[in-house]
Amino acid sequence: MPRIRDIAQICKSKNAGPFMVTIDVLFEDPALYRRVKATGVLNAALFARLYGVAEGDVLFAPYDTASAFKATLPRLVPAGDFGDTDVYGAQQHAPLLDVEVPV
Repeated sequence: MPRIRDIAQICKSKNAGPFMVTIDVLFEDPALYRRVKATGVLNAALFARLYGVAEGDVLFAPYDTASAFKATLPRLVPAGDFGDTDVYGAQQHAPLLDVEVPV
């Protein structure tokens, strides 16, 4: 079964302020995006489980016009705070890369 790393054109993360991170998954092929969307694998519950936050704290949105998914969720450690290992939030997408998608 293909993983996100195998089928997404872009999978990236970035800060959405010091307390939140945004993860984007973009597909070059709109037909592939629609197949991924139809599986329902990418959803708020998945992000909550992968990142150890409450599902209600995850803002998840498919964006059909861009063939993309976006999730914004709280950082476990605020950017720049003691214990933060990724001040820019640029490595937070890594847990998502191995998610399998039955397309």
